[in-house]
Amino acid sequence: MTSNEHDMIRNVRTQGQAMLLEVHGEVDLHNSPDLRGQLLRLLADASPKALVLNLGGVPYMDSSAIAVLVELLGRVRKGGGVMCLTHLQPRVKALLEIARLETIFRFFPADAEALASLGK
Repeated sequence: MTSNEHDMIRNVRTQGQAMLLEVHGEVDLHNSPDLRGQLLRLLADASPKALVLNLGGVPYMDSSAIAVLVELLGRVRKGGGVMCLTHLQPRVKALLEIARLETIFRFFPADAEALASLGK
């Protein structure tokens, strides 16, 4: 990854068959294509059964960011996996709820709770 890519995705780690990623910064039309590429490369390299995205460092996202999340969800599900979103800031959570995406994404207050849910 280039240094710019490290600015948005931090602390990539695995726990069992889950990949945990922290995303930082506003995600909008200008940088969502870069974020998409980074995330798809990480998925292709690791093929995790679960993807946990910690969005605590994302104060704002627009519809292009939502499109990236939906595409990621499709890729993870195609491989038989699940995707969880954690640490959602109120503004981001409200946007996802307005788009009725709480019905397809699994929201958790913390990474540990998302990981605990994976066995259920």
